[in-house]
Amino acid sequence: MALCTASQFQNLTLFGVSALSFSTSSHLNLSFNVAAEQNHYAKNVTGLDVCEVIITYTHPGYNDEVNTIVWLPKAENWLGRFLGAGGGGWVTGAENSTLAWAASEGFAVATTDGGHLAESPVQDWALLSPGNINWIPLQNFASTTLDEAATLGKAVAEAYYGMKPLYSYWNGCSTGGRQGHMMAQRYPDQYDGILASASAMQWGQMLMQEGWPQAIMNDLKLYPTNCELEAVRLAAIEACDGLDGVEDGIITLPGQCNFDPSTKVGQSYYCSLTKANTTITEAAATIAKWTWKGATSSRNESLWYGLDVGASFLADAATTCSANGTCTGAPLGFFDIWVRYFLTMDPEFDMSTVNVSVFSKLFHQSVNRYDSIIGTSDIDLTYFKEAGGKLITWHGLADSLIAPNTTVDYAQQVYERDPGAGEYYRFFEAPGVDHCGGGSGWFPGSGLQSLIDWVEKGVAPTRLGAQTQTGAVKRSADLCLWPKSLHFVSGDINAADSFECR
Repeated sequence: MALCTASQFQNLTLFGVSALSFSTSSHLNLSFNVAAEQNHYAKNVTGLDVCEVIITYTHPGYNDEVNTIVWLPKAENWLGRFLGAGGGGWVTGAENSTLAWAASEGFAVATTDGGHLAESPVQDWALLSPGNINWIPLQNFASTTLDEAATLGKAVAEAYYGMKPLYSYWNGCSTGGRQGHMMAQRYPDQYDGILASASAMQWGQMLMQEGWPQAIMNDLKLYPTNCELEAVRLAAIEACDGLDGVEDGIITLPGQCNFDPSTKVGQSYYCSLTKANTTITEAAATIAKWTWKGATSSRNESLWYGLDVGASFLADAATTCSANGTCTGAPLGFFDIWVRYFLTMDPEFDMSTVNVSVFSKLFHQSVNRYDSIIGTSDIDLTYFKEAGGKLITWHGLADSLIAPNTTVDYAQQVYERDPGAGEYYRFFEAPGVDHCGGGSGWFPGSGLQSLIDWVEKGVAPTRLGAQTQTGAVKRSADLCLWPKSLHFVSGDINAADSFECR
């Protein structure tokens, strides 16, 4: 690791930025137990040696400070590939465990902090003062630093290994998925292949959708308990589980599920929180229906998609209850921050006042004010196509944070605009998988290899290999290229060849 010195990289420059410092560290014999996340299966990384390079820079006139972090495996372990690693939530970049996984797979890998450290909450940088958005760090988070990290990361790899990366890839989920789509839309020449799953794209609509159940609860003054809503979810799975030909605890075809939760009102269930039996109320049935229906304006116009049937309610539709049984809404943090800091620009704003009427106005502001900055909704991928890029996306149908139809909507528009989009853009649905993973369904942890095969060998994926991550028995399935869906044919329900796409 003798080449891991700051002087090796100090001649690197990038138009529009001014370097503040270059630092390097040799990390030897690293070990990480990496969970199944960011589009890959769990892995126990041991004996990893990397050179870490951190480039700290500013955009002159912006008064910001951004860090691009690059991990470089030993030259004999590098496979000639570069990887950009995405973030999650309001965090722009990846954790060290993600970088370790990538380096252990032979990638030179880069990420960015976007100008604000992961431990620095968005509340610290969102506003210059109440009523005044801090636009520069938002722009850095949305797009600018992602492009810069790709350019700098590849330059660092070239300086270290003495040759340019042969191929460049992006890998990310949620915010990382949005970032991947942003790269394809705005910086189409940076990556040969992009794996962008459960994407937080169509940002203005997506974030508001996460708060829709809270708005309808405030409007109707109905706040069912979390246990009730979970009982409704389980009843829905029982009702619609078999639509794909097998009852296995997974709803594969949520769009065909016509379950009416009102039919379960009065049904008894056991609540593990209270350790008591109780019954499903009409309030729970009503909120479940509205959550599935999706955001609706005060004029009864459809605004955005709801969660799929079978997804947990306990993120978007969570409540909190006092000892006397009185319950109130518990808005998801992402939605809460978006409304208070970016829409009302008032950290003291009372979220309990967000009823359907207020929600409708905020929804319009959310899209109108921010779509050009962070919306990530551009369906014109012409330049990505011309650059030879390939993009794979997948979305778990049991996603409890981002409605899967957010991705379906985007894919439909891409294919309507270009019927030949399958040459460079492919979408797969993952039944039973929650946000970026989890749930009882099939998680496609080998998606990055499918992307590599598409880019480097020209083998376009028609199926995406996936496995369950829970339960004593691992089940396999090959996810279907949208718009086809998995259907059980016959045989072992744990085997991929027992299912077909139709």
